[in-house]
Amino acid sequence: MEMLRAIGLMSGTSLDGVDAAWLETDGERIGRLGPALTLPYDPALRADLRALLDRAPSLSRDDAGVAAVAARLTARHVEAVQAIGQPADIVGFHGQTILHQPQQRLTWQIGDAALLARETGLKVAWDFRSADVAAGGEGAPLAPVYHAALADPLPRPVAVLNIGGVANVTCIGADGALLAGDTGPGNGPLDDWASRHANQDCDRDGLLSARGRVDLGVLGRLLADPYFARVLPKSLDRLEFGATLAASGLPALSPEDGAATLVAFTAEAVARCHLPQAPLRWLVCGGGRHNPSLMAALRDRLGAVAPVETAGWDGDALEAQCFGFLAVRVLRNLPLSFPGTTGAPRPLPGGRIAGP
Repeated sequence: MEMLRAIGLMSGTSLDGVDAAWLETDGERIGRLGPALTLPYDPALRADLRALLDRAPSLSRDDAGVAAVAARLTARHVEAVQAIGQPADIVGFHGQTILHQPQQRLTWQIGDAALLARETGLKVAWDFRSADVAAGGEGAPLAPVYHAALADPLPRPVAVLNIGGVANVTCIGADGALLAGDTGPGNGPLDDWASRHANQDCDRDGLLSARGRVDLGVLGRLLADPYFARVLPKSLDRLEFGATLAASGLPALSPEDGAATLVAFTAEAVARCHLPQAPLRWLVCGGGRHNPSLMAALRDRLGAVAPVETAGWDGDALEAQCFGFLAVRVLRNLPLSFPGTTGAPRPLPGGRIAGP
């Protein structure tokens, strides 16, 4: 198939900004990888998005307040496309997830694809998750098919671990089979803890957690959450563990001990995800790979753990590249999700196209 030029856009559950990346792909092979960037959200937009996460279960989809925040979010995405400054055939626009409850067949990403198409003059692929959730799938993760394309030349089995607000894994078996899902918390609870208890936007450089000690009692209560008894594929909402965190005894810990315990929670959740084959190595992308405490905890539990840069990938751009790749798959009606990645009943296409 002909290679197309795509710009992928991703705004993850960490709510810190929009990532944008350019690539050439036919939706199956990866050609050239081009420029990538991150545009941070201003504090007001980040606060409003965080408030929507809290209120989303009670909001209607035509809520005027949601539309106003979505317009501001979309405007930042327009700026990201313009800042990439490369010709493109299509844009992959994930939007911002504010609610993800696949067990109730609900997933909600805000953002105005039609506005993005008008402002950029480009076709926009969007609404990547709804078809999968409507068919009974988990709706996430969607990156495994891109991870598999990137990892094609690597020895297998190999695992790709993305640690954003939520952590998810793609296991690519020796035979190429895909198994994926959300392992549990990523940076989300740790970011919230650092904000509330240390006046920091995150556990920067792992310094807060490095000064603390893991409370094994609290950790045990966190890991008793029913989510961890479920097998892959599975997915969760960023705020899934709110009640468990509140009841675990975590709020009584010092800022340092709480951060250390949350780091251990993320690492132990990954270790308990029950992969069918032990990966030869774990390649880590997402913001979590910048936290030395978290990376050390993962190595203690998993062994061969390294940032994706050791494989020649760009861990800051990978998710945005993925949605450029998926945009071309939407255009060509290729599957986005599979039984082993989301629990879909069969390989499923998805997404919609907005014209310029």
